[in-house]
Amino acid sequence: MTAKLIKGTEIREEILEEIEKEVKQIKEKHGVVPGLVTILVGENPASISYVTLKIKTATRLGFKEIQDNQPEDVSEEALLALIDKYNNDDSINGILVQLPLPKQIDEKKILNAIDPDKDVDGFHPVNVGRLMIGGAEVKFPPCTPAGIQEMIIRAGVETSGAETVVVGRSNIVGKPIANMMLQKAEGANSTVTVVHTRTKDMESHCKRADILIVAAGVPGLVKPEWIKPGACVIDVGVNRVGEKISEKTGKKIAILRGDVDFDAAKEIAGWITPVPGGVGPMTITMLMKNTLKSLKFKLGIA
Repeated sequence: MTAKLIKGTEIREEILEEIEKEVKQIKEKHGVVPGLVTILVGENPASISYVTLKIKTATRLGFKEIQDNQPEDVSEEALLALIDKYNNDDSINGILVQLPLPKQIDEKKILNAIDPDKDVDGFHPVNVGRLMIGGAEVKFPPCTPAGIQEMIIRAGVETSGAETVVVGRSNIVGKPIANMMLQKAEGANSTVTVVHTRTKDMESHCKRADILIVAAGVPGLVKPEWIKPGACVIDVGVNRVGEKISEKTGKKIAILRGDVDFDAAKEIAGWITPVPGGVGPMTITMLMKNTLKSLKFKLGIA
């Protein structure tokens, strides 16, 4: 039996419609809308593309959106002053600094300067600590892990008591999603194992997984024989493995592959995410949800 596809593109639309509706209600009742500022340093093409999509999404939802572009040679002092400005701006609920930053700037210092209550990316140490504690302490879960959990919930996958295996231990995906899946919460309450480059027998761990979350950044790392029949497979990997000519535009486009052999895995798994169109679309979606939450916390209605 072919696995059910968990399509991030479809779930994204469901969530964005929910956010848009809630933004209208808050505007009617309280006279305010969520405010998001994105700070972009330099002209990295990938960053520009990503930020452009953020702007487009925020505008669609009725947010107040500020795009603050800074030159490549901006000083660390000037960038810190800019963050302080937005920390003290009551109309701004979310501050996002697009990474990577130029070499003259300490990324950790910049991210730590953001007010934790406006850190809608969920990377500030305070929000990492809140995530670890769990429950009502959590304000802003990191966006990609939050998107993964949302996909699992909306697909109807049972997580309580499930064996969840996370492949990868990054601070952005692996560690936070492992933490989230073991919390006493909806879409969690599972038994979690994290495997990584130093794991002696990765295959045996993966074979036990009812829910397999792969975020290693290695194309085709997880083989079909590693997958438990009927398991839910979440493939976070987006790896460029070549180029091809688009039939629609005639231009070169990247060939993308996940960390899982999708074509073979879909004949074994019960649920699986495609690449592209799986986890990817969820990240900006959950950023918007966190920005809305920030405003709701401020209004005391969260």
